[in-house]
Amino acid sequence: MGPSSAEAMEDLMSTTVAPLKRKVRRTKKPTEIIKTKLQRNLSCSASKVKNSLTGLFPVVQWLPKYKVKDYIWGDMMSGLIVGIILIPQAIAYCLLAGLDPIYGLYTSFFSNIIYFFMGTSRHVSVGIFSLMSLMVGQVVDREVYLAGFDINEDIKQNAFDGLNGTGEINTTVVNLKIMALNMECGKECYAIRVAAAVTFLAGVYQVLMAVLRLGFVSVYLSAPMLDGFATGASCTILTVQAKYLLGLKIPRHQGYGTVVITWINIFKNIHNTNFCDLITSAICILVLVAGKEFQDRYKDRLKIPLPTELVVVGLATIVSHFADLNGQYSSSISGAIPTGFIPPKVPSFELMPRVAWDAIPLAVISFAFTVSLSEMFAKKNGYTVRPNQEMIAIGFCNIIPSFFHSFTTSAALAKTMVKDSTGCQTQISSLVSALVVLLVLLFFAPFFYALQKCVLACIIIVSLRGALHKFRDVPKQWRASKIEAIVWMVTMSSSALISVELGLLIGVVFSMICVVVQTQNPKVALLGQIEQTNDYEDMGEYENLSPVPKVKIFRFQAPLFYANKDKFLKSLYKAVDLDPFSEMTRRRKLEKKAREKAAKKADGVDQTNGDISINLISKELDFHTIVLDCSSISFIDTTGVSTLKMALKDYNNIDVNVILACCNTSVIDSLAKDSFFGAGGQDMERLSFHTVHSAVGFVTGTAQPVNDSPV
Repeated sequence: MGPSSAEAMEDLMSTTVAPLKRKVRRTKKPTEIIKTKLQRNLSCSASKVKNSLTGLFPVVQWLPKYKVKDYIWGDMMSGLIVGIILIPQAIAYCLLAGLDPIYGLYTSFFSNIIYFFMGTSRHVSVGIFSLMSLMVGQVVDREVYLAGFDINEDIKQNAFDGLNGTGEINTTVVNLKIMALNMECGKECYAIRVAAAVTFLAGVYQVLMAVLRLGFVSVYLSAPMLDGFATGASCTILTVQAKYLLGLKIPRHQGYGTVVITWINIFKNIHNTNFCDLITSAICILVLVAGKEFQDRYKDRLKIPLPTELVVVGLATIVSHFADLNGQYSSSISGAIPTGFIPPKVPSFELMPRVAWDAIPLAVISFAFTVSLSEMFAKKNGYTVRPNQEMIAIGFCNIIPSFFHSFTTSAALAKTMVKDSTGCQTQISSLVSALVVLLVLLFFAPFFYALQKCVLACIIIVSLRGALHKFRDVPKQWRASKIEAIVWMVTMSSSALISVELGLLIGVVFSMICVVVQTQNPKVALLGQIEQTNDYEDMGEYENLSPVPKVKIFRFQAPLFYANKDKFLKSLYKAVDLDPFSEMTRRRKLEKKAREKAAKKADGVDQTNGDISINLISKELDFHTIVLDCSSISFIDTTGVSTLKMALKDYNNIDVNVILACCNTSVIDSLAKDSFFGAGGQDMERLSFHTVHSAVGFVTGTAQPVNDSPV
């Protein structure tokens, strides 16, 4: 470098650059904030009323813009296909809910209509869902049992059965209009009252969560936890339905350990297997699985999904009717499914205190699945949804139908995927699906009288393929993230072996514990400089890094708070190989020994010998400064600030400086409030820097602090 270049470099180094200054923000008083929010939320105007109504009913925004020529064919086709799939599932899932089949049809009809008006997703299919049905069924069975009814549904007579004394079907009674029905409230009536009450409360909880902006609750439902919960619940569903495959008449277990105890009861009663049901189940499962596998293998060539469930239900009903499987072989059948609608009824407020706690997991799981599916398909198809409105929509999909003898609903992944793959463009498809269900309710429901329950159980079990296939993904998940795999296994096991509700709670708590454990045991690193750059990285992970002479750069990759303060200090001491307290103690002991030795010498001896001995006590350190890279510290509490203060003081006592780099503004504010930078922030320029390189340049004398100090 020539003389002119050297002079230019000196001029560059001496140039004063304006320091980076924080913006001055005006902090509003709490009373001022409350007053502003009240004025905004409680004020009323014509435009605000209009915006509120259009926000509550999104259909009025998109329906006038509906492109009939472009959208109608896809919506009609997808709605028709989903409606066809929905009918056998609606009837089948009532087995899980412990209710008569008619109520599944009611649920599917009303939820599709309401979501059409209130939903913001174009593709989500809301309706009956196996997991919701299972959770409702557990509440129903418990309350029915506590009310003194016999919970063995296989020995009861359906509320709508119309058999005369000779065992023949009384067609007049079977095809009766429910509007003229006036029966005493027995077991089936009580069961739907329980289901309606818990559904009403779940909907109220969801609407309240939306109003209070509590959608953040879903943040704590991690993907591995939800997958584990769904898989564990699927094991429970499979277990509950297994008795129908064998035609066994055993009641559903009440309490914890349903899976284990149910299988014990099944093997105890295996000698009572109904071979008619067993053979029927084997044939139906074979046909359903073959249809699903064919569908999966040739889905790119098939224009529409195969209606395998409807074909199986139709053929099984015809065979059961003409072969009289119920009369000849005592095969359990669905019984009479009447036409029409039961008059609406207010959910029982007397039952609500008994099921108030049960409605909470129903509400959380229902809205979590709905919001996640809405956002997933919106992202896939290039539009946006409003999660808060989705919570309101699913809430009213539970509140309003509860007056019409329905039970808890949610978005269903399988039917949503069918809608997306068959050309669905808007929620007009849900309207079409509702019309298909309406046709069954008005005209075709009685034809399912002879349908065997084992056929419905087969439909439910085969629909669990997706969730049960998650077991195959465990090794892959373990390799990707051991913690997430453990969360999945813990949630799945607790949901299957204890209970679905406790499994959800255990999964959430365990997931949060794992997060806390990770913050308590974060990764730490000593950094070295990447050659010929101003960047620094972990010397334990990368090669060809140069340590900065006389400087240790330490990175702590987690928030610094009360739970991990000890881990921070231990990691720091270990990384720099210097515990300031131990070093100070060692020096004091050696100093004391040196003074005692000097005192024993004769008075005539030169006193400087003692000072020389004392100076030799100090251990020659290989560094004079520690730079704390705070780029990974997202927040710091008062305990964390005190920890940094203590580290700064202890290291200063042994002539080692501690400075900070890459602090975000919230961390800087927390440090400043606790006077970490001295009175009025007077020491900020020498204690905090925006980059690691500027901090290193400051302590090595190659940069000026004014350029990077966060004033």
